[in-house]
Amino acid sequence: MKAGGIYLRPAFSFLKPRHGKQRLYCPSMLQPLPPAKWNSICARHLLSRAGFGGSPSEIEKLTGWGIDRAVEQFVDFEKISDPTPAPEWAKPDPNRLERLQKFRRASAQERREMQREERRRQVGNLQDLRHEWLRRMTEGPRPLQEKLVLFWHGHFATSIQKVKDAYLMWRQNEIFRRYAAASWGELLAAVSKDPAMLVWLDQAQSRKEHPNENFAREVMELFTLGEGNYTEKDVTEAARAFTGWSFDRARQEFVNRPMWHDRGDKTVLGKTGDLDGDAALRQILAQPQAARFITTKLWTFFAAENPSADLIDSLAEEFRRSGYQFRPWLRQIFRSEQFYAPSIMGAQVKSPVQWLVQSVRELERRTPPPMITNNVTRLLGQELFAPPNVKGWDGGLSWITTNNLINRYHLAELLVLGVNPMPMANDRPALRARMANFRRGRKVLDPIDVEKLFAPDERENVSKLMAALQRRFLPAALKPNQIQVLREYLEKAGGLSEETIRQAVRLIMSTPEYQLT
Repeated sequence: MKAGGIYLRPAFSFLKPRHGKQRLYCPSMLQPLPPAKWNSICARHLLSRAGFGGSPSEIEKLTGWGIDRAVEQFVDFEKISDPTPAPEWAKPDPNRLERLQKFRRASAQERREMQREERRRQVGNLQDLRHEWLRRMTEGPRPLQEKLVLFWHGHFATSIQKVKDAYLMWRQNEIFRRYAAASWGELLAAVSKDPAMLVWLDQAQSRKEHPNENFAREVMELFTLGEGNYTEKDVTEAARAFTGWSFDRARQEFVNRPMWHDRGDKTVLGKTGDLDGDAALRQILAQPQAARFITTKLWTFFAAENPSADLIDSLAEEFRRSGYQFRPWLRQIFRSEQFYAPSIMGAQVKSPVQWLVQSVRELERRTPPPMITNNVTRLLGQELFAPPNVKGWDGGLSWITTNNLINRYHLAELLVLGVNPMPMANDRPALRARMANFRRGRKVLDPIDVEKLFAPDERENVSKLMAALQRRFLPAALKPNQIQVLREYLEKAGGLSEETIRQAVRLIMSTPEYQLT
């Protein structure tokens, strides 16, 4: 990476796990962090993991509050007002049935035009939906709620590519928001009856004559138990239990069709009877593995990969003790000493969404417009509402490929300098027209306000500026050789002009350390 004739050569050693598998043992692993150990480093960690990072002033505020109040501020998010309105289009379409009937009567040419118009409408609504969610992550008052919505979106991975209705995707997103930190049973039941999920996993057409096993299989394998913790017979029997759960396409809502339901006895995970879908879900969640599975995934998302067997047991036991409620469990986790272990802090690869939102927050700028945010997440490999498959995104080191890493470095230039450094992704005329304002070299944003980010003495002194850069943007100190290169660049620049400081910010964001949180 070059700036002002000076190279900061990215190192790829951070792609290798630094500590191997955690070896953690009960009973001390989930003990509360002693108040005396709470400091700005811990506050930064909580701000980044329970939310999307923030400015030094936010870190200072959390530090002064102490761990208990800081954690409560995140976990009890429902006490904080969030007046964010729903998009104007996010409501049932009262003319949907009439349009469906008109489509059936239309000629082939009229149908093609109606389909083109519908695609244009859905593309516009989806772009709006993606941007509004990113704006809530960046500027909203409830960072943990939105972080949980992001987790549930990856866990219950559902794609617009098959659902084809932005309104249904919005509804599912609102379910994740409403039940983000509620009970596991309530959330699972709500998602299982969600129209987008019913379409995504083919449950809407499942009836007693031909039970569809897709939904039943994924509920157990991907949502609740994990592979190897159920049998094929359990899948077959659960599919029978879920028959009748369907989707009314005209009204765009869940419907239970009793005439489609298999009323015979089924045996799901050892329980026999005329089980319906709700009974099947309760039986699935009654398995000890259910608590282990979801708490392991949450720990991986918020803390670190590869927790030990002992830690998994402790996480599951805390979850059972909380009555399968996520809020008290999260409160316990974020207050635990293990959450702030040196092996965990600053060692998680930022997802593309985390990278974008945290960058915008640390740069203290407004959320960029939809064309920019949607292209950034697409280029970095995490297009919202379009996960790659039913398993969602793999996360972790999979976010870092050579191309994605280079794209991060380029896009740092976009966020800092306001100039698009990326070539157009495709030369097709239609895409070229859509991206007319996103051409390479064109100014698409205002550059960052260095006076807002750095105090006067920091803008006038190289050593103070370097300390401020690391304090604002990095979870850990730069290596000695990186510090030397950065200092040489600043000292040879001929004065700390606004442009020089912006280039220094870009260089910091292009280091391997910045890709971690």
